[in-house]
Amino acid sequence: MTTRIDTRFAALKREGRAGLVTFVSAGDPDPKTSLAILEALPGAGADVIELGMPFSDPMSDGPTIQASSQRALAHGQTLVKTLAMVREFRATDDATPIVLMGYFNPIYVHGVERFLIEAKDAGVDGLIVVDLPPEEDDELCVPALKAGISFVRLITPTTDAARLPAVLSNTSGFVYYVSITGVTGTAAPDFAAVGRAVAAIKAKTPLPVAVGFGVRSADDAAAIAAGADAVVVGSALVAAIKGSLDANDAATSATVEAAERLVRELAAGVRRAQRPAAE
Repeated sequence: MTTRIDTRFAALKREGRAGLVTFVSAGDPDPKTSLAILEALPGAGADVIELGMPFSDPMSDGPTIQASSQRALAHGQTLVKTLAMVREFRATDDATPIVLMGYFNPIYVHGVERFLIEAKDAGVDGLIVVDLPPEEDDELCVPALKAGISFVRLITPTTDAARLPAVLSNTSGFVYYVSITGVTGTAAPDFAAVGRAVAAIKAKTPLPVAVGFGVRSADDAAAIAAGADAVVVGSALVAAIKGSLDANDAATSATVEAAERLVRELAAGVRRAQRPAAE
């Protein structure tokens, strides 16, 4: 079956440009403002949205995204509320793909079968669950694919040629290449090395390749968009949201606009890296 993710990447290919994938944590800085940010992202230039499922022990996330999870959890964000947020978003946007990103524990506690039914019904298109390796595909990946939800896998600079086939085996929607070694938001990518890695991955899979970790500016986005099918921005966007909050980490009148402004800048950078349109 064709998903929103497939449709969006096909449209990007026809347009001859890379896409912009934006990450925000559900419920950050509070549920009402988080929904307003989510609803504003497509208009600002986001082609795909990664929505973080806040978790108390986000081991792959750097301090910026960890703090956003803590702000969300402090305001009572739960997996059920995150799914409800997706459902509310879908009331006005049935086109923008949404990928839930997070860790297996909240899904396991919720119940995998129940989660997949509710996620599909809410309008979730894909999952990125960073602590489930291919050896554990029967836990969530395979059931998700059967439910019609893409399972996006991460490839890192340390993924060697022997490991790559296992990583790609059940991946769908797109492949997420992590441009640096380490946690999110802590280093700058080597753009030449990223370009070589993307080319190597594309030689092994027909799936689109999105690149994230370390993208902070329109220039960064343009550099990666020259070779990748999409650019993923998370920590920089979460930091922009944080920078708009008051001393008590409460939203201000500038919060939604802060997110929109950065996304517009990043989208302009992505669109600056034009490639020939597909036939």
